[in-house]
Amino acid sequence: MDDKRNIIIAVLLTGIILFGWQYVVEFAFPEMAQTEQAAEQAASNEAQTANGDAPTVSTEPGTSAIATEVAGAAISLPKALKASPRIAIETPRVNGSINLKGGRLDDLTLTDHRTSQDKDSPPVRLFAPSGTKKAYFSRFGWAGDGVAVPGNDTVWTADVDKLTPTTPVTLTWSNETGQTYSITYSIDENYLITAEQSVTNNGEAPVALNPFGLLSRIHDLENLPTSEQSSWTIRLGPMGVFEEVANFDYDYEDVAEAGTNGVTVDADKGWIGFTDRYWLGALIPESSAKVDAKFRSGGNNNFQAQVAGENAEIVAPGKTLKTTTRLFAGAKETVLLDTYKEQYNIPLLDRAVDWGWFYWFEKPLFYMLDWLFKLVGNFGVAIILMTFVVRGIMFPIAQKQFASMAQMRAVQPKMKKIQERFKEDKQKQQQEIMKLYKDEKVNPLAGCLPIFLQIPIFFALYKVLMLSIEMRHQPFALWIQDLSAPDPMTPVNLFGLLPFDPPSFLAVGILPILMGITMHLQFKLNPAPMEEMQKQIFAIMPWILVFIMAPFAAGLQLYWTVSNILTIAQQKWLYSRHPQLKEQAAKEAEEKAKEAEAEAKG
Repeated sequence: MDDKRNIIIAVLLTGIILFGWQYVVEFAFPEMAQTEQAAEQAASNEAQTANGDAPTVSTEPGTSAIATEVAGAAISLPKALKASPRIAIETPRVNGSINLKGGRLDDLTLTDHRTSQDKDSPPVRLFAPSGTKKAYFSRFGWAGDGVAVPGNDTVWTADVDKLTPTTPVTLTWSNETGQTYSITYSIDENYLITAEQSVTNNGEAPVALNPFGLLSRIHDLENLPTSEQSSWTIRLGPMGVFEEVANFDYDYEDVAEAGTNGVTVDADKGWIGFTDRYWLGALIPESSAKVDAKFRSGGNNNFQAQVAGENAEIVAPGKTLKTTTRLFAGAKETVLLDTYKEQYNIPLLDRAVDWGWFYWFEKPLFYMLDWLFKLVGNFGVAIILMTFVVRGIMFPIAQKQFASMAQMRAVQPKMKKIQERFKEDKQKQQQEIMKLYKDEKVNPLAGCLPIFLQIPIFFALYKVLMLSIEMRHQPFALWIQDLSAPDPMTPVNLFGLLPFDPPSFLAVGILPILMGITMHLQFKLNPAPMEEMQKQIFAIMPWILVFIMAPFAAGLQLYWTVSNILTIAQQKWLYSRHPQLKEQAAKEAEEKAKEAEAEAKG
């Protein structure tokens, strides 16, 4: 078996696994810098019922707690925020307000994250009020038959005028039959909100009630930016932890098809919500609670995630029913998700980041990269240092690869003789070649090992750079001001001097060009392939990869370029340790030149 043929197969497999051509290029390339929040975050809308009344629901066991909703007309954000009384939310990382009409958490901005890199760029808006074009919010309430419950239009009374990490807010409302409802919201210094619901029955008769929590959003499936489209490599949308497994089985199309009936999931000891590339909204019931959870669609791009009690509970006169649900609403910061996972025993919260196949390897890689970033203060430099670490770990394997290549080159003349002697008997030819390998102690697959080992490393880095919010909008140097976006400088428009933006397949930046050049030089240092077809493949492969890699994150292009440079230096050094490899290649090249000259004269 020819070692070069194995290398070609390995490279092709790598390309298929890592890129998937159309799928990755179309769906998975990183988020471009945006100037509007619309491209950062699709939002939501809790639709109002057709007659404006509070929803009516059955409290029979196992039934849903939310009624059918219908989307309303869009109004401006400032107008929506002024339309009803509000309680301010102020924390070190979140600003916003609670809408006293409906008791909704419908106004949240993440002050640590901006919509673009401009100095005056506004903070990322995660939640927006119902009725706005890009609404997204959470509401907590109760469902019940034969008893008045707070609804969408209920105006709650608050005990304080501001929610802070040290000051919780309690909302109360009472009906005319003696039931008093309250929701106490508390928030930590990051993105975790706790909603403690209680209802006290001061009436004369028992009542059946079912507490619920919901997330509701408008998600325009037809006009999503590419960065927010789910793909086979990066799954976004409805998700949660069901039956102790991080589950992406249902996408928005599935939920839309299910309509108001919804898709029921088992979220006991789990959670449910919506994940975007960098943001997460998730409802987290108590681990001991038995809940009915589902995704639903009310039409008009309206989607909901909801949790309710598995059964309605009877609240006797003089008794109180209490329920606690947590709400994560913020950025998917890996360290923070891991902290919440351990601190509050939230199962697999870290899987809100779709790490994928190589989760076991990607998390350690992220933590190493994050540590290097905190050490040097520049994400680009951190990527370069990480490349040194990776190449250093791979160095002993590379040494074995070169030794194997040297051995393979040494036995090539003997292989040729065997091929000529048994050219009519392929089975015998293979047997003799395998015997030669055994006698000479040559492993023909050893040269492929480093390439196969690079697959999980490269794919893991791809996921880390594409999904980790820690790298979002991180600059490197010179023109590279966002390592999570493609290299913006392209010679196609003379580096911006010509007033036009080339199409994405032609917008090849400087970094991918450098990547192609360094890969070409790396291949030139390899021993020349025995077959002409192999030569042609290795000759054009670097330039094909230039166009394939052009739409990817500049951080990934930087890693590959630096890795090529280190490989070239490594090859130079290893050639000095294995001179027979270079001498054999030079000898073969000389023989082929003589053969070509003889053919030309003939």
